[in-house]
Amino acid sequence: MTTHTDTATSHTTHSPRPVPPSALAQLRVADDAGRACVPYTAVEGGDPLRCCLRLSVPGESIALVSYAPLRRWAAETGAEPGAYDEQGPVFVHAAECGGPAPSEEYPFARAGALRTLRRYDTAGRIVGGRLLEIPEATGEGFDQAFAEAFADPAVALVHVRAVEYGCFHFEVRRP
Repeated sequence: MTTHTDTATSHTTHSPRPVPPSALAQLRVADDAGRACVPYTAVEGGDPLRCCLRLSVPGESIALVSYAPLRRWAAETGAEPGAYDEQGPVFVHAAECGGPAPSEEYPFARAGALRTLRRYDTAGRIVGGRLLEIPEATGEGFDQAFAEAFADPAVALVHVRAVEYGCFHFEVRRP
């Protein structure tokens, strides 16, 4: 699941959100599938860490856990996503890391990579989505996709996922 970031052409108009610290504290004990967190040492690095929105480096203690972002958002907002609730694998630091550093780039943006952008309304129901093949101008590609999503007034948030593994990458909420 190694992902690389293209930093030459990326910038953000929308704010990518990592897995929230309160959720991370719980995931580091048991994940959203009920499994215990099992930390390990990153050997090669390059795993996309959803706690700090950067790639892991060799020697870091990380864990692969199951995360249900829509379920957790719904718990905060009172939404009822029903069948649209889904969980999937994410890499996180095994211990608190302090979150993402300020950045003007979208995380895990590699030209040519495929992402699905799933749109949800305030009830937690899916109201559309699209496939994005990240262009060379990575930031512009994401900016255009998010502008398209939020042009629909029903869209409250967008989840970005990797197509090949189904991994949740990050969330963007209506500006």
